[in-house]
Amino acid sequence: MRSPETFDAYYVETRARLLHEAYALTGDAPAARAAVRDAFVIAWHHWRKVGVLEDRDAYVRPLALGRARRRHTARIWHRDKSLDPEVRATLDALAKLPARQRELLVLNGLSALSLTDIGRAVGLPRSDAERELQLASAQFSLHRDLPSTEIPRLLRDLAAPLESIRWPRATVVRRSGAARRRTHTAIGAAVATAALVASGSLVATGAGAETASLSEEKAVTGVTVHAPAPTASGEELITESALLSPAQMSRFGAGLDWRETATTDNLGGDGLLAPCQRERFADPDGVTALARTWEGSTSRTVARGNTGGRQGDRRERRMRRVESTAVQMVELSRNDQQAARGFETASMWFAGCADPRTQLVATRTVKRVGDQARTFRLRSWGRQPATVTVGVARTGSLVVTTVVRSQGRPVSDRSSLTGLAAAVNALCGSEGAATCAGRARASTSPPLDVGTPPGLLSVVDLPPVAAVRGPWVGTEPERARNNYAATRCDRTTFVGEGIRRPLTRTFLFPETPNASQLGLTQTVGSMSPGRARSFVEQVRSRIRECGQANLGTTVTPLASSSSDGTDLSAWALSMELNDRQSFPFLMAIVRDGTAVSQLGFAPDRDMTMSRADFVALSRRVLERLRALDSRD
Repeated sequence: MRSPETFDAYYVETRARLLHEAYALTGDAPAARAAVRDAFVIAWHHWRKVGVLEDRDAYVRPLALGRARRRHTARIWHRDKSLDPEVRATLDALAKLPARQRELLVLNGLSALSLTDIGRAVGLPRSDAERELQLASAQFSLHRDLPSTEIPRLLRDLAAPLESIRWPRATVVRRSGAARRRTHTAIGAAVATAALVASGSLVATGAGAETASLSEEKAVTGVTVHAPAPTASGEELITESALLSPAQMSRFGAGLDWRETATTDNLGGDGLLAPCQRERFADPDGVTALARTWEGSTSRTVARGNTGGRQGDRRERRMRRVESTAVQMVELSRNDQQAARGFETASMWFAGCADPRTQLVATRTVKRVGDQARTFRLRSWGRQPATVTVGVARTGSLVVTTVVRSQGRPVSDRSSLTGLAAAVNALCGSEGAATCAGRARASTSPPLDVGTPPGLLSVVDLPPVAAVRGPWVGTEPERARNNYAATRCDRTTFVGEGIRRPLTRTFLFPETPNASQLGLTQTVGSMSPGRARSFVEQVRSRIRECGQANLGTTVTPLASSSSDGTDLSAWALSMELNDRQSFPFLMAIVRDGTAVSQLGFAPDRDMTMSRADFVALSRRVLERLRALDSRD
């Protein structure tokens, strides 16, 4: 008998205790929480058998602890910096024990199991378990510098960091278990069908079916893996109807066949559904969330041969190619203020994208879409170049994010705006929603501050370089005693009276062998308005004179603009080293008010950036300089 009431009571009674044990084993609260939740999902899947067991823990505990260990292994660098020093010391002492001794110590201190049962759980007879437990206690006491009588108290104190853990409702866990059961039923049917085909008992009549590989961690198309938490009246806070439909997704890729791949509350797996996403949720203390993922594909007919040259023998098949992937994430916070913080957090995922070889191309502020809205354009220049188009909006205490990764034609700015507006309007009338969307208006805005010193570029600003390995890596900013952005023509220095806050930073490709000359350097400084203008003019004059006076130096202007508040000039220089060798260099001088920056790029053989990209990067320097100028 599958009794929901019995399961719900067992889930509420047991989850904190199992979480405590899993956390003591791993020191990783997110991994422990996800593992315990998954264990209960599996338990509901098999509840007809598990529910009648005298010791249900004997079934659920190994699932929870085993999954916690595996998840923690995948997150080996996970550390909670807010931990109490006493708790951290206990976890560090536990981490120094061998895995089996650690589990023996934890189960002995936190569970109600007998030593015989504990030994059975770790695969040891009682006598061996007793001996290993004594060794574990002695080693732990030595590492912790406390008597062994304190071990139970120290293990109990590990519950303190877990008090704020929020759990999905029992109904959500049961839904996930039911979805898992349907998935396994589908797999069983597929296996049975395959067996029939192999035995010749079933003849396939269509060639359009595709094979699929399913696992516990992968959602099945069209199946809601986790539903959002319902209200006390049973109504869901965010309904699936509030997410974009296939017809609405056509905005993000006309001519693509958009297929939903999953709808989830994002409590399973690592929670990272979109490029640049750093955490599972923008608001980790939110009420609920819902996400939907998509694939946009094209299809074409491919001939499969023509035996004998007769038209009747010609065979064709449809080939499907995924051109774009997309995700929509909706989060409900406790109030508007928390949602506003979540909006900024989500924005920073993309403004400071940490994905390797990903460049922020543009940032736009959007009006008439919810209470706050932004869009971002990024480009990924790895092995599979792609454009990433992002929209983030807040309406009341709801934050919605749309992310489309396009390998073919990128999403237009207009389509990005209308898609984000549709996502906000779909939420109107939902719990926590406020301002809806009208006719969207967007304007280009400076990139968000991503934590580098004012005026300096970040890795996310940098364009692609041909024929390199690995990503850009920046050195730590330092005082500009040397200026490697200068050329031998201008010999510009940022050292001297009246120059404030001079900093320099170099970006390299450390994974690229034999690229000692390759690099990009930026130097910045602040000075009086008159000094800043004359500083720029001096560089311009020296570069112009160098090209005229030195037959071995070629100067090609790439861009030049001036106004009362700003200056920008960029050049491509080629300086002869001897009759057979020349040294190319790209250089720019930029001013915004009182802030001045010089930018220099040295290519190496075929490892170079395009001139258009360098000019665009010079304009990004101008945008970054505004933060330095505003401080004067």
